[in-house]
Amino acid sequence: MRLTVIIPTVNEEENLEATLHALGPCLAREDGAAGIIVADAGSSDATAAIAKKWGCTVLTDLEKGRAGQLNAAAEIATGDLLLFLHADTIISRESIVNLRETMETLSQIIGGGFYRKFDSPSLLLRFTCWLAGLRGRHWRIFLGDQAMFVRKAEFQRLGGFNESLVYGEDLDFSLRMRKRGKTAIIGPPVLSSARRFEKKGPARQTWIDLRLAIRLTRDAAGR
Repeated sequence: MRLTVIIPTVNEEENLEATLHALGPCLAREDGAAGIIVADAGSSDATAAIAKKWGCTVLTDLEKGRAGQLNAAAEIATGDLLLFLHADTIISRESIVNLRETMETLSQIIGGGFYRKFDSPSLLLRFTCWLAGLRGRHWRIFLGDQAMFVRKAEFQRLGGFNESLVYGEDLDFSLRMRKRGKTAIIGPPVLSSARRFEKKGPARQTWIDLRLAIRLTRDAAGR
């Protein structure tokens, strides 16, 4: 099964190098990979140059909006399986191998996400990771920092990410994917940056995320 990794970026030169360094040995062409696409929304730093240095396909000057970036990259992806990875999330070779094996062995699985850890000692963030695992196992809901994945054919049937959403395109897609078919949460966990939580504090940002998730879930249930 050929895998395409899609990474949306806006001024990610500080994080992208480490992410691509970790991906390098995971996506050697002889492993059946279909490469990495970096979908950049007009970065003013060295993001695009770093991506090109690592041999990625780079889409530049895309309009800002993560959903649009992801859809643009998915449109040109040649892999049978799409993996949507944040520029500040590290995924291991073992996780990539497990992903391929899961999707090749279990044909009924259409997509899903990974267990997640944060690069922070915060006990609250550790707890939210435990909750994310619980949410993925029992409610089959995943967020973007869990490295969501989906078969490309199913992605197309679902119509991709909702570009009308400024935030929450990952949750919205996850809810629609759950309705479409069987999903899975797998490991080993990806390592996500806690930088978003460090700006406002883990408790405040978690509360903001929770309120947004509740609103989006209600909106989705009403459609």
